[in-house]
Amino acid sequence: MNIHKSNTLLSSIALMAFLLSACSFSANEPTSAPSPTDSPAPTATETLTPTSTPRPSPTPRPTKTPNLAATERMDGFTAEAQSYFDKGYLTTADGTIKEHNDFKTEWAQLNWFRWWPLDQKVGDFFISAHFKWSSALQNADTSGCGFIFDLTEDTLYYAVFLDRSSVHFLTKTASGVRRLGKTRGTGTVKFDNPAEADFTVIAKGAYAYVLVDGELIGEYTLSQSKPLHGDLALTVLSGTNKDYGTRCEMTNIHVWTPNQ
Repeated sequence: MNIHKSNTLLSSIALMAFLLSACSFSANEPTSAPSPTDSPAPTATETLTPTSTPRPSPTPRPTKTPNLAATERMDGFTAEAQSYFDKGYLTTADGTIKEHNDFKTEWAQLNWFRWWPLDQKVGDFFISAHFKWSSALQNADTSGCGFIFDLTEDTLYYAVFLDRSSVHFLTKTASGVRRLGKTRGTGTVKFDNPAEADFTVIAKGAYAYVLVDGELIGEYTLSQSKPLHGDLALTVLSGTNKDYGTRCEMTNIHVWTPNQ
């Protein structure tokens, strides 16, 4: 399945909102923080173009080696789902895996992120990929690769980013953008610049689990009033305007959904 280029859907993140929300699990943003906006200024929207360069999925050839590799890969996905079920992150291990093309892009706009939809709606699910990312500045603000899920037509969503020092889990509701607090885990990591890691987001009912290199980094409580049934997207958050900003590469992108 091909990754569609973004039609320049953009969202901004105010730095003060990040810093203040990291110290508080309050559902309301501090009054002193700037209000997030849903899209950039019209001039920016008109001039921005996607720079992602997704590669086509390889076409299996009629030889034993690719077929064996595909079988081994699917066996690995099955074992991955089983391990999450055994740990209580999924309600079943019986599901279907969908693979997506590799993805690579650069994004340079301070404290803004953008996304590229996968055209796949999910309820309970997990999405996993291997991330490689870097910032043009060593002291760049929060930046990295991530996933968006439960993306709706009116642009409400959950967004999860892997930064060099922590996981940033955001939600946008009708009242605005806020950062979700953890119900379990540290939410912290430690990487150099550049960095790479396996990143997994799992949703089960009203709970989400974030794993880095197979280790649980944080458990988060989602909305109790609305079941998940939105779109998935790949996303990149830039922590600097300089040079290329944030460079992100995702490989081995796969999504698991339970069989009905």
